[in-house]
Amino acid sequence: MPSEFKEISVYDIKDNPFKLIADGWMLITAGNLHKFNTMTASWGTLGELWNKKVAFCFVRPTRHTYKFMETADTFTLTFFDEKHREALDFCGSHSGRDVDKIAKTGLTPIEWEKQAVYFQQARLVLICKKVYMQDLDPALFLDPVIHDAYPKKDYHRMYVGEIIHCLAAT
Repeated sequence: MPSEFKEISVYDIKDNPFKLIADGWMLITAGNLHKFNTMTASWGTLGELWNKKVAFCFVRPTRHTYKFMETADTFTLTFFDEKHREALDFCGSHSGRDVDKIAKTGLTPIEWEKQAVYFQQARLVLICKKVYMQDLDPALFLDPVIHDAYPKKDYHRMYVGEIIHCLAAT
């Protein structure tokens, strides 16, 4: 059954952020209902920066979602219950260039103010306004092991988004 959503304060998020992102995964989505892409991610952070509640996410330039992140002013981070793990796995292992992820997963997109997309099956949604982005610079990696995460040298771009809405399924 599809969820209804209510706006909550970020202070009311009860999840452990490490479990929420690293173990639970999320969909990073950018674009509008007419044209968007989504991808699974398990890297990110939530916190405070420049007196704003923010989320950090990371997208490789080789990912189809990258071009949507580059052109959009907003993006969403969408979190699901474990029963949607198969959809998350699919969205992380298939490119939107090659397959209609929505048709294959059965996720139902919802548009926020013609600027962002999230999914009806979500349990938590962070709608973010981009406030900063920067490419990761391998010359600045202090731990040499990090270089091993990039055998193709396709270093992520970091996006910082101010959390402008936090929605919880009711």
